[in-house]
Amino acid sequence: MAESSPFDPVGHESVAEAVIEQIEQMIVDGILKEGRKLPSERDLADAMGVSRPKLREALQTLEQRGLIHVRHGEGSFIAQLTGRAMSPALLDLYARHGSAFYDYMEYRREQEAFASRLAAERATEADKQRLRDIVHDLQVSWENDDHEASRDADFRLHVAVVDASQNTTLIHMMASIYDLTKQGVFYNRSFLRTMDGSGRTLLAQHIEIADAIIAGDPDRAETASRVHMDFVEDSYRKGREQARREALAEKRRKLSA
Repeated sequence: MAESSPFDPVGHESVAEAVIEQIEQMIVDGILKEGRKLPSERDLADAMGVSRPKLREALQTLEQRGLIHVRHGEGSFIAQLTGRAMSPALLDLYARHGSAFYDYMEYRREQEAFASRLAAERATEADKQRLRDIVHDLQVSWENDDHEASRDADFRLHVAVVDASQNTTLIHMMASIYDLTKQGVFYNRSFLRTMDGSGRTLLAQHIEIADAIIAGDPDRAETASRVHMDFVEDSYRKGREQARREALAEKRRKLSA
């Protein structure tokens, strides 16, 4: 087990309960998120300083509580706890009716601005280093014109900001909302790059959000977040208007042919 393991050794009084308490707290704190695979029994037992039978007893209790599930031959995983923000049917409905996008953006704008403010006030040095690392990945992906790596780093930055807020309700609720972003229900990053040209504006906005949080400036962080979300919404609106104009122009062309 790597020395950087987030799991701490536990005492020997009520060993299984101590293991359960630690894993449950890490779930509450958003450290262990749904879908995350736990280390192997051997590695986890070594990291926590407990016997494998006691660890197995703790994992069985966690499974009974619906907090983890075991895939035989694969290992133990944190269960899906927050559920999806919307059912597949509602996701499809939203995708067909673009007006819903503005409600989605309104919600994200307020929650992410709040998260950015809290992150600027509460981010630890580990949180700040995580943001620095992601900004580096964003810059490298932009320089290499690697759209897939850029999309991944973009998503990780938003998650890292919410995590740095240290607000567990925000962490869990936004994980569900970001499900919509990952699925590209309303827009995808390729679309934003089309509106942005080179992608330089998006890069600059993400850097500004991270820099403000690292600098510990709540007002600047909140403003940067709102500017970014306003840009996304405005780009979407302009894109829809352009698509409508092109469709009308094409109809006129066919009539005049």
